[in-house]
Amino acid sequence: MKHIFGNLKKYWVSVLIIGVLLIVQAFCDFSLPNLTSKLIDTGITNQGIEYATPDLISKETYMGIGLLMNEEEKELWNDSYSLEDDGIYYLNDGLDKAELDETFTYPMAAYVLISQAAGQSEQDMAVPPNEAVDFASIRSSIDSKLDSMGDSIVKGYAITLTKSEYENLDVDLNHIRNTYLWRKGGLMMLFALAMGLISIAIGFIASRVGAGVGRDLRQKIFAKVVSFSDSEINKFSTASLITRTTNDVQQVQQVTVTLLRMVLYAPVMAIGGIIMVSRTGAGMGYVIVIAVAAISVLVIALMIIAMPKFKIMQKLVDKVNLVSREMLTGISVIRAFGREKHEEKRFDKANRDLTGVMIFTNRVMSFMMPALMLIMNGISVLIVWVASHRIDAGTMEIGTMTAFITYTMMIVMSFLMLTMISIMLPRAGVAADRIHEVLTTESSIEDGKLTDSLKNAKGVVKFSHVDFAYPTAEGKVLEDIDFVAEPGTTTAIIGSTGCGKSTLVNLIPRFFDVTGGVITIDGTDIRDMSVSELRANIGYVPQKGILFSGTIADNIKFGQANDSDKDMVEAAVIAQAEEFINEKAKGYDSEISQGGTNVSGGQKQRLAIARAIARNPLIYIFDDSFSALDFKTDLALRKALGPKIKDKTVFIVAQRISTILHADNIIVLDEGRIAGMGSHNELMENCEVYRQIAISQLSEKELNTGAKEEA
Repeated sequence: MKHIFGNLKKYWVSVLIIGVLLIVQAFCDFSLPNLTSKLIDTGITNQGIEYATPDLISKETYMGIGLLMNEEEKELWNDSYSLEDDGIYYLNDGLDKAELDETFTYPMAAYVLISQAAGQSEQDMAVPPNEAVDFASIRSSIDSKLDSMGDSIVKGYAITLTKSEYENLDVDLNHIRNTYLWRKGGLMMLFALAMGLISIAIGFIASRVGAGVGRDLRQKIFAKVVSFSDSEINKFSTASLITRTTNDVQQVQQVTVTLLRMVLYAPVMAIGGIIMVSRTGAGMGYVIVIAVAAISVLVIALMIIAMPKFKIMQKLVDKVNLVSREMLTGISVIRAFGREKHEEKRFDKANRDLTGVMIFTNRVMSFMMPALMLIMNGISVLIVWVASHRIDAGTMEIGTMTAFITYTMMIVMSFLMLTMISIMLPRAGVAADRIHEVLTTESSIEDGKLTDSLKNAKGVVKFSHVDFAYPTAEGKVLEDIDFVAEPGTTTAIIGSTGCGKSTLVNLIPRFFDVTGGVITIDGTDIRDMSVSELRANIGYVPQKGILFSGTIADNIKFGQANDSDKDMVEAAVIAQAEEFINEKAKGYDSEISQGGTNVSGGQKQRLAIARAIARNPLIYIFDDSFSALDFKTDLALRKALGPKIKDKTVFIVAQRISTILHADNIIVLDEGRIAGMGSHNELMENCEVYRQIAISQLSEKELNTGAKEEA
């Protein structure tokens, strides 16, 4: 999981902004249940009377309440009101009614209880109790009863008295109620609007951060894979690297957005909800404990069951991609051999394996939502059941119950958010680990420190007792390879299939590093050179002609140091490609499809050769790159190539003797070792392996002609 959070370091400012916005959103979210409670209790039940302290009160009720007060309360009571000419006491201006409520609520509630005990109706509450009674002792006994009630109930009694006074004094209660409802309702709308805008802002920022994380990861993976040697590519497999660059990055990107929108919000909601629940004074905190415990047990159980399957799922995705890639790449072979049904079965097996695991995890997770809803609804029923008894007993108000249910659901929903993340995190964690594995894999090809070693180089390539073995293979592919290739000469490499010809030339640009011996250019070990500088001086034509999507010009100029049309045309002429290029409607601007599927094998090979020639390198490597050419084109190409490479070091890997007949030095490989080395005539006399190859390919006349030409 640390790899997922580690991706956010670059975006700490955005994360901080999201955190601040989430706190503001949580404040708005917590305010709404409280406002709803006030709408019910104050706006509807209490006719919009927010404070127990009345703005005006009749003289009789004023005197009656004063009798129930102690000296300190009575002093504040007398200082707060003034008797006007109409015989009504009015509250003085500038006083804080919330502070006055703290003092006056109990005496007023006591007055109501005494009046009710005396059998008086609400309308007759204004009549003061008999002054001959010992009101101090009555107040003491009433206070003990009031203490057993909640503060909201006590305040409710006091507000009942205020409402009765307003009715008796012809105060417009409808106006008070409507004013209060509009004020609180408007505030609720304002909070709701703020929450909506904040939610949009958070979603926008989180999406940008998630997209940025995905972009950065894809860029890092691509840059890392490009730096890999063939050993690392083979270690991961192409299909797996594609999956890690696409599917795995997408998993991390999605969970990043969800983390920013939910995981940061869930703790705020949970902690804030608990605080708000405690402030309601409902005394049902144990309900929260029950809900959280039930959800935790459910989530832990589901994770124990589902977690191992998420790891398996990613490997099965790799398998499906591998099979799909093989089928698409080899579709012509599959059709030619009539193996469509077999390949369909192979894909079906990989697909069914993945489907089976996904169905299992989805079934496990689909059980979670009904279970969570059952817990949430069960908790709501429990709250209503407990609260109904308290409301009946007069110790809780309806609005308080409503607020408690809402806050409890907020707490449960916060844990539900964490649960949703717990579903996504395991799979995203596996994906992040797979990405991290690629990013932390060091290439076996270490970049050398010499950056100007080939600035004035001649191009003398020397193999000094070179050995090579693939990391996972048994035995050596090449053993004791020792020769020198001089500038202005052509070194040809020939041998049976699998003898290590391509491997040998792949060691020069360091696609692999030697496991024994040394390869030098002008006396400098190529491992000490900068890889970019080394490869910049090599024109490489691979065994399989590889073209990229774009135009013909783009492909020929692919390795050019400068964007020269002259060099491009010259390279195309030498490679015998100009004829078919000019036949196309757009010439050099003609499109090449992905993989060069819209050109023939010979055309593809000639364009690959033209790409290497246009680079004008110090060293040329042609890895069996003339095999798709007919003899006429092969001869014309090599003849045109001669002047271009007269002072260059050239390596040619070939299967055909005719291609290398005139090479200055022919190296014959047999099972990874040099079986013979020299000119054509020398090898015909001294190397049995070469002689057998030559006899199998050339007629007696061609062999004699070749010997005479060489002489």
